Amino acid sequence: MQRRNTLLLIILFLFGISSIFGDAGTGINFNIRFFDRRIYYLEDDPIFVQINISNNSPQPFRFRLAEDRVFSVDFNVRTNSNRAVGAAESLIRRRTQSQQVFFREIILETGESFSFVENLKDYAALTQTGAYVVQARIYPELFQERQVSSGPITAGSSVSGQPLESNFLTLSIRPRPVSGPEGIPLALDEATNAVLVPERLPPDEVVTYLLRARQRGQWERFFLYLDLEAMISRDPLRARQWNAESEEGRQRMLDRYRHDLQNAEIEGDLYLIPSRFTMERTVYNINTGTVTVMQYFDMGNFTQRKRYTWYLERKNDIWVIVDYSVTNLGTE
Repeated sequence: MQRRNTLLLIILFLFGISSIFGDAGTGINFNIRFFDRRIYYLEDDPIFVQINISNNSPQPFRFRLAEDRVFSVDFNVRTNSNRAVGAAESLIRRRTQSQQVFFREIILETGESFSFVENLKDYAALTQTGAYVVQARIYPELFQERQVSSGPITAGSSVSGQPLESNFLTLSIRPRPVSGPEGIPLALDEATNAVLVPERLPPDEVVTYLLRARQRGQWERFFLYLDLEAMISRDPLRARQWNAESEEGRQRMLDRYRHDLQNAEIEGDLYLIPSRFTMERTVYNINTGTVTVMQYFDMGNFTQRKRYTWYLERKNDIWVIVDYSVTNLGTE
């Protein structure tokens, strides 16, 4: 109970601080976001963070930006238990060696913004999987060791030796997928890290599994019974590209398809989250089947109805989804 209360206090504290510095009306707005939000793995994957500074105050805002950004930027990374993550070895070396720091002065007039991207792994020693909270600091007069313990300046301040702090991001780092037979990666349950293994479910239960996973935001479960190669081949252009690619190129296409689907960049009807659904009809023979589902989508003031027909094939004695079609039925 004590641990739960401590975590709650931390969350409330972070929310309060994030609200203060995320308010553009106070003057200088310093925000961060993931540049290419995706599933992050422990081994070697960069974690790019976009840093944005906006001047919403009536006066110009001046700060120094070092050519080597480690003398202008820092990241405070903590675990869910509020344990600080140590600095990356490369960061320590770059800051402690004797050198001259070159910089340029940036002047932001009212209404202007300045952005750049940094790799979080250049700053924090992220050597373990798990969930983290990330905050950035920028040093308007460059980083100095004595400034680390100093308090932040408030939004709206001009150039100062004290850091300006950003909003908070939540970061989840996962282990690299386990390779199964023939080198094919096995899906891992995001909550338990247990290997997800497709079961011999009938077609209607496969579709139910997919829709439930989408409702809960469980992407690895969502993809478990989805034949991505078949889904890619629905587009003639992508199908031709698939056929012309090497095995390595095809794996990149699969990774890109997953990424684009999770970020709502393709397959809009597949990405939508149903508020509820009703199975209408299931027909199948030994190798192929169709499942018709009425799916409802909450649009705020009204509910949209769509009839989905899911097409399945039996592969290695497992039913997988290879295609779908949608009929729009209006609202209710």
